[in-house]
Amino acid sequence: MAIRIKGRGGESVEQMMRRFKKLCEKEGLTKDVRRREYYEKPSERRNRTKRRTFRKPVGTGR
Repeated sequence: MAIRIKGRGGESVEQMMRRFKKLCEKEGLTKDVRRREYYEKPSERRNRTKRRTFRKPVGTGR
């Protein structure tokens, strides 16, 4: 998945970088890069998804 930015007339480099960053965020690339930054063992991934889906029962007060 390649993202290409063409400069518009009179657009500065900072403005182009801002557009590029917004497109990356929109495509979800920044989340993906952060998620893949470090190796995560499959068991850790499973445990993380279990923790995310687990909900405590409400109103058990005991």
